[in-house]
Amino acid sequence: MNTGLEELKNITPEERLERNPLSALYAKFRVHYYREVFRRISSRELSLTTTEVYCVEIIHSLGTPTIQEFANYIGISSPNATYKVNSLIKKGYLKKVQSDKDKREFYLDVTEKFYRYYNINEKYLEIVEGRLKSELSDEEYKMFNNTLKKIYNEMMIEDNLE
Repeated sequence: MNTGLEELKNITPEERLERNPLSALYAKFRVHYYREVFRRISSRELSLTTTEVYCVEIIHSLGTPTIQEFANYIGISSPNATYKVNSLIKKGYLKKVQSDKDKREFYLDVTEKFYRYYNINEKYLEIVEGRLKSELSDEEYKMFNNTLKKIYNEMMIEDNLE
């Protein structure tokens, strides 16, 4: 889909769904996610800023990166990444794990506190998945999951998260 800027301004969510279902689906999940993040921040349930939420989720997605790998991935300086990481460690969402091979090297890992927050998003996806399972035949559901895996693998090429 190659939509011009002017055309994007006038497109409704329904038209977006017709033109590019993947884009519409991604937008819907994003908006739901953002609403939940802001709700948790407002209710003081989450002690993170929105930037910190993004950082800890990126670190989680990267696996157990070093600070340098995290900095390189999001395109910031090492000192800036270190500042963000130290804040997340102080708040209990991240920890540093010393390498077994090189004692000078540390990897970043998320904590149980992160998983308690993250699980809330996973519960929403489980609800959506449950609805799909009840609406689709076993064959359709299997085909849907295979299609999602293909989309995931295609996205991984650019993100290089493996």
